[in-house]
Order: sequence, then structure tokens, then C-alpha cells
Amino acid sequence: MKQVLFTGGTGLVGLRLTEWLLGKGYQVACLTRGSRSESQLHPDVKTYTWDIRKGELDETALEESHYLVHLAGAPVADKRWTPERRKEILESRVGTLDLITDRLTLRGLAFEAVISASGISYYGEDTGNELLTEEHPLGKGFLAEVSRQWEEAVDRIGGLGIRTVKLRTGLVLSREGGALPAFLTPVRWGVGSPLGTGKQYQSWIHLDDLCRMYADAIENPWSGAYNAVGPQPVTNEELIRTIAQVLRKPFWAPNVPVWALRLLLGERASLVAGGNRVDNQRIRKETGFQYLHTDLRPALEALLIDR
Repeated sequence: MKQVLFTGGTGLVGLRLTEWLLGKGYQVACLTRGSRSESQLHPDVKTYTWDIRKGELDETALEESHYLVHLAGAPVADKRWTPERRKEILESRVGTLDLITDRLTLRGLAFEAVISASGISYYGEDTGNELLTEEHPLGKGFLAEVSRQWEEAVDRIGGLGIRTVKLRTGLVLSREGGALPAFLTPVRWGVGSPLGTGKQYQSWIHLDDLCRMYADAIENPWSGAYNAVGPQPVTNEELIRTIAQVLRKPFWAPNVPVWALRLLLGERASLVAGGNRVDNQRIRKETGFQYLHTDLRPALEALLIDR
């Protein structure tokens, strides 16, 4: 039984992926900073302690694990991007992995593979209608720079001869968390309307498909960067309209203007006022991965309608 070690294993993706991997017969372990009782971890998950600020890490975790899934990262949408918050967003993604890389180097240890999260923010805040593949160059903006340094940290651990995978993740659809609940709230209040122009693209993926990608990347020879999105990006207007249709709520044509989003969210307005139309051809053509959720409306119905 091989062991998968998580960073950030108590988040939305980590908790669901843990269930998936346990069901496939893997042992799952997690690096944690606090009490297990506060983490919502599955009782079968092993825990090891670490403290990034102090540079502390239980090296037994590295000795006993075959794979690393790197999901650690402070949320980007819940607080304003003050200088302190920017530093936390970056270091929680980069510093965490660099600490592991340093310890592996000192001990002469290695994983069979490292599967790391990244973001389609790599391509920039708003790239319009251009269809983006993994070959598209780095974009501009704070989150693009975060993604660049994040992926460079993955490449450094890859320099130890470890197979590495970077999943540039889009908008994750899940009833438990992620971006979808924020879109749902105004629709449920009967005031759902497009954000900004409404023409910006939302490249989405169902949580279960994302978790299956991680599992597939562990078990098969994926390597490098992949756009972890579904096959059919939609505009923000299409997304909000479809949510309203599924919930049988009104859809309002007047858009929420960009200036109002900026007043409310500051720089974070780029998260909803901008967008990327991202192509998943590398996953489809090179890995043989089969999606469970390819169309937006059935995916939303599966999440939002009690059956």
C-alpha cells in the first residue's frame, strides 16, 4: 500500500481527494500545523507536524511517503491584498514546497512523483476570447506572478529527479466550497446578474473531475503543466444565467458594473471581472483522461438539485 502525503490536505480539494484515494486503496497522510480534531481529516489519515515559519518538518513524513500532493496555499479571495496578505499568499505556496525540497536534498530522499496545484491565473487577469493552451506565455498581474513562482518551486523539486505535474486549475464547481457558493448567493436572493461585462470567460471544472485528475496523475506518467479545466469554458453571463435556470430563479440583465466590484473588492475584483478561456487539449489528447462532467448545466444540476 503506497502512501500519498498532502500539503493543504484540509481544504476543499484535499478532503475530497483523500476520500477518493482511500477508496482506491492508498494510505493517505497529511502535514498539519494544528490539532487533528480541528482539521476535519478522515480518521484513517496519518498526520505529521510541520511549521513553515520555524522551518520545522517531521521528516518521517518524507521517509514513509511515495507521492506528494501539494495543495497548500492561503485563499486569494477572502481578504484584501495588503502587502502582508500578498506575502502570505506567495509563501504559503512557495515556501512550503521549498522546505520539503531542502529536506529531501539533505536526506537524499525522493518521491516517486509530486502533483502540485497551480492556477490558470498563470495566463493573466483577463485574456479575452483567446483560447489558451499550456504553451501560452506567462501573463501579467499579481496572481500570474504567484503562479510563476509556485511552478518554479515545483520545478526545483523536479530537479531532484522527481516526476512533477502542475495542474493549472480553473473555477472549481462544488457545493461544499470554492467559488460556486459566492455566485449562488445573489441568485438565490433573486438578484442574480452578470458581473462586470459578463463576457469574461470562466473555465470551470467539477470537483470530482479535478480529484480524478490528481489520482490519474499519480498513477500514470503525466509530466509538466496541464490545464485542469473542463472542455467547455463559458462566459460569466452564461454561468450566472445557467445557475438561475437550474435554481428556477430570475436572471437580471443589468450587470454589476466593474467600478462597483472594485469598490467592494479592491484588487480582488480581477478575480471576477477578468477571465481566461482555457483549452484542455493536452489532457484530452495525451493522457486519455475521461471527464464525468463535460457540460455546465448537467454539472450544476448534479450539484444543486437534491435527488
